[in-house]
Amino acid sequence: MLDHCSISHKGGIVLWQRSFTPAASTLAASSSSPVNGLVREALIEGRNTEEKYEKDGYAVRWTFVNELELIFVVAYQRILQLSYIEDLLAAMKDLFIKLYQPFLTTFIESLHVIRSADIKSTTHPAAWDFTRALDGWDKIFDKLLRGFEDKAALDRKSRTKPALRAAPTSSPPSEDLENAPTVDTTDAEDAQAISRNVEALRNRLKGRQEKKGGRGKGQRSGLSSASGTDTELPRRKTAKTPRKWGESNEVTADDIAELDFSMDHADVSQISNADPQYLRSLIDESSMGVKGKDGLYEVKDLDFTTSHDDDDDEMVDDAISRALNRSSNLSGPSASSSTTSSAISSSLGVLGGLFSRLTGSKVLTNEDLGPVLAAMKDHLMKKNVAKEISDKIVEGVREGLVGKRVSGFNGVKTQVRAALSESITRILTPKTSTDLLLAIRTKLSSINSSTSSKRNPYTMTFVGVNGVGKSTNLSKVCFWLLQNNFKVLIAACDTFRSGAVEQLRVHVRNLGMLAEQSNMNKGGVELYERGYGKDAAGIAKDAISYAKENGFDVVLIDTAGRMQDNEPLMRALAKLVSTNNPDKIIFVGEALVGNEAVDQLSKFDRALRDFSSGSGKGRGIDGMLVTKWDTVDDKVGAALSMTYVTGQPILFVGCGQTYTDLRQLRVAHIVQALLSD
Repeated sequence: MLDHCSISHKGGIVLWQRSFTPAASTLAASSSSPVNGLVREALIEGRNTEEKYEKDGYAVRWTFVNELELIFVVAYQRILQLSYIEDLLAAMKDLFIKLYQPFLTTFIESLHVIRSADIKSTTHPAAWDFTRALDGWDKIFDKLLRGFEDKAALDRKSRTKPALRAAPTSSPPSEDLENAPTVDTTDAEDAQAISRNVEALRNRLKGRQEKKGGRGKGQRSGLSSASGTDTELPRRKTAKTPRKWGESNEVTADDIAELDFSMDHADVSQISNADPQYLRSLIDESSMGVKGKDGLYEVKDLDFTTSHDDDDDEMVDDAISRALNRSSNLSGPSASSSTTSSAISSSLGVLGGLFSRLTGSKVLTNEDLGPVLAAMKDHLMKKNVAKEISDKIVEGVREGLVGKRVSGFNGVKTQVRAALSESITRILTPKTSTDLLLAIRTKLSSINSSTSSKRNPYTMTFVGVNGVGKSTNLSKVCFWLLQNNFKVLIAACDTFRSGAVEQLRVHVRNLGMLAEQSNMNKGGVELYERGYGKDAAGIAKDAISYAKENGFDVVLIDTAGRMQDNEPLMRALAKLVSTNNPDKIIFVGEALVGNEAVDQLSKFDRALRDFSSGSGKGRGIDGMLVTKWDTVDDKVGAALSMTYVTGQPILFVGCGQTYTDLRQLRVAHIVQALLSD
């Protein structure tokens, strides 16, 4: 058990400390504490050359972080043999630097400013609120210490536990034991069993050969000889009893229920609309969007920082698990220092690692930025940004920084973020509007040129390769439209994949129940399907006509997945587009395939333009929906490349498995992800 633990600056400022007993707390506040003795005798006077300092029955261990001028100290009773102290100090150092590097850097810079003679500052170290700045460290330290103590307890238990002796097994008597050497009886039994099985198999094969030769009696003799060996062949398992059907052709309802193995529970169609548990499983309240003053429901923006803050516990767990195994993998001071250096390098981030050399009051030139921007280009390519786009981003940052005067680390950070944001904004700025609600309302309010008073619905076609989540994310878009009180018709034009129509039928049922629960005045959803094996273009045309006749506002057309190099299927998709002329063609691609999605998108766009140009100007992709966004962390380069290839916007990103897991992607999110390390 520890008595005291602290993290302090070499100048004497204590950032954090913890005493585990009242006596240790009283002793730590006095001038005769072991920690003060360590600072005075070992660190200042240099009278202690050992790695452990002892005083008044206490043992003190410590470690340094020279780059940040920090000292990590642990004190415990000398009589206790705690084997995990070194690993605990190394894990504390690693975690503390990773979690609080920005604050520590600013704190150290403020101390240097105060010490300089030519610069006056009103900030004093006493003004720093370390309790608020280091919020959460107590909980992390407790978790870290508990892990080491549990591991030490298990080690002690395993050492004190007596070894169990295996009981000797008696071997059966054998005639050959007199001349045989001493061997393992288990191996001998296995060898005898193998020899008997080989002999039995040989006799069986002999019987089959006699059968082929036309000697039926020989076969029986062979089988009998096989059965007469020491070990009989294992009997075959009894075959499954065949189901006995009645002589009459009448099948009752009980017979059908008995043969229905499709579900273990009740049929999903029997779920009541008022079942709160089932309805809650369809949506995530924390992912719900917001309604503005104009009553429009907007999906939630992607919060990159929150997703990473939620992973702090996982990072702590990983660090603890690495620290628990450190003693078997690392040894010596060189390993500890290399670990600390890598932790500091990773925690500084991209800006600290690439642009720290530019600090100082000076005007930046191309020569200054050359090596830094080359390293930045490599970093962008690690984020899955294509080389061509990385060159454009780096060139944009160069234009924004050349001739600028920067001073201090914070000044460089602000200038680089502004230049990178401006460069990425130029790439992500779409050719068309991304406001789908405005486009829908504009078309619905327009007057038809025909004499009919019925308006044409707004149509959206979802295309993409197999398995990217077209149907699932189409249902998410439908939920978004229902929240805005639109009446939606889903056209099941995937007539090839088995279960595609049934999947949409389940989505429509769920969305209808959610719409009924929300008491929507106008919104509703229906499914238009004509089964399998039909012409998809014809089904889409009939669905649009049905929507027009029945007053639907939006038609969402689901298509079959196809590979981008399959020309016959791409021609069929182009036929659907040219026949129905949808208002939006949305390409659905998954984020986890990286730049493969860029290849898919470019070939889809080119094929649609080439094969649908027979009736006039060819239609291409109008927007993208990137699915499985929660699987790529901060490697967002593929999305940036997709926008650059087509010049069309990313309308939504899918990041979950409920109907509310749809997000809007902003330029700030891309910049933040690219700057993360």
